[in-house]
Amino acid sequence: MRQLSELDASFLYLESETAPMHIGGIYLFDARGSGNPLAFSTFVAYLRSRLHVVPVFRQRLKEIPFRLGRPYWVDDPDFSIERHLAYVNLGEHGKLHSLVGLASKILEEPLKRDRPLWHMTFVDGFPADEDDDGLHGFALIVKLHHAAIDAFSGEEIMGKLLEYTPDARAIANPRPWEPQPEPSEERIILQTGANLLRKPLQVTSLAMNAAEVAARSLVQRQIRKLPLPFPLFSAPHSPFNRQITANRQIISADVDLSRLKAIKANLGNVTLNDVVLGLCAETLRRYLANHDGDEGKSLVAMTPISVRSNSLRKATGNQMSAMLLDLATNEANPARRIRKIHQNAVASEPYREAISADRLTELLPSTMLALSARLYSELQIAQRYQPAFNLPITNVPGPQVPLYLQGARLTRQYNSAPLFDSMGLVVVAVSYEGRLTINFTLCPDVVADGDSLKGLLEESLHAIETAASALPITEEDRDYDTDGSQTLTDEALTLLEGILSRTLKRFRH
Repeated sequence: MRQLSELDASFLYLESETAPMHIGGIYLFDARGSGNPLAFSTFVAYLRSRLHVVPVFRQRLKEIPFRLGRPYWVDDPDFSIERHLAYVNLGEHGKLHSLVGLASKILEEPLKRDRPLWHMTFVDGFPADEDDDGLHGFALIVKLHHAAIDAFSGEEIMGKLLEYTPDARAIANPRPWEPQPEPSEERIILQTGANLLRKPLQVTSLAMNAAEVAARSLVQRQIRKLPLPFPLFSAPHSPFNRQITANRQIISADVDLSRLKAIKANLGNVTLNDVVLGLCAETLRRYLANHDGDEGKSLVAMTPISVRSNSLRKATGNQMSAMLLDLATNEANPARRIRKIHQNAVASEPYREAISADRLTELLPSTMLALSARLYSELQIAQRYQPAFNLPITNVPGPQVPLYLQGARLTRQYNSAPLFDSMGLVVVAVSYEGRLTINFTLCPDVVADGDSLKGLLEESLHAIETAASALPITEEDRDYDTDGSQTLTDEALTLLEGILSRTLKRFRH
């Protein structure tokens, strides 16, 4: 029995019908090297033999009565792999765009809470590539709940399930499944009571008046200590920050890592991650220009950062920090913008430490964080005032050697991340085998003409390469001033206090 962290639990409480909180992946395989297409039954047998490497695949949630505490992961005594698998044959419609369209529909559906929080769809019936005259390709559409993993551990899980050899190994018999007995209600309640005594702030829903004063004072003291790179709630209005619907669309584009590394070499003291962020920033700037957006104000991204242990024995979960980063989209030169992004990232270093996941969830328990986020959406804070940030951008390093599944080679992968109200676009970049895939997950009812993002990204890359080759490296580029933090503005603090107050009132009722 393992209790969810505050951060993990917050993803459960944030979930709604229009905002399912799972991470998605589309994995394309080429089975020509193994001689025959992989049968679905073979895949099922293979997955059964590998379940033991990811314990959360056979663990479900154990909720606490009245949400007095965070849920626990417990072994599911009724686990059946068939409840987590589906088979689809695309037949004559077996094209990549059909696969991505199918995945978008599948990813719109929330995972069911009465079982372990994952699902895989085996998609058969399409060519491995344009030169394949047979149907040797297959794909996996994977959903894993954000309460169980983050984007970084999701890549690690797929690495554990797949193989590093092109030789199809004999499938081993599944290890015996001996689930631990589910804890009794009495034990859960006693454990919850002990946790509440250790963390008095979590009884806010039960002790209203006193807790409201104490919580307000605590949050004020903690927030005022945060060194911020720029005032909070100062991100500009953008087409991305509007109420979302349940509809989803995935747009992906591939970039050779060698091209990004060449840009990095031309620009001097920047990182490869700065170049990736700069490429996203130029793409977004061009999109705004095509849709009457305000190019004079710089977009702000929230960039998650993994703080996972190097030990693979550490339990899977969300182990992240994050920082708010000015993308300098008001800078016209795309190469100079990358240098500014690097400068902003260096200046944001104290803030990254200040809002690490652990410290953030120490301020407020997960139920209050989730309710505050719901109020942020319901009150249309991002529309009536200004959003805290415009979109999340995550850059996940993946394996640079090929992976296989029973001799079938993983050729491409696309990834999606959950959206939330007032956040209609999220970007996830994942590298694999010398190539970076930039994935835009969007709500098409919020982000119009999403298909244009793929072409805009290629145009942006050419523009950055041209600008980077013409931009000289100066001493200023090698020695940035990192003292750029500001304290929280009174207006932002007042806004946060208002959200907190409304949150506590919701708990009272």
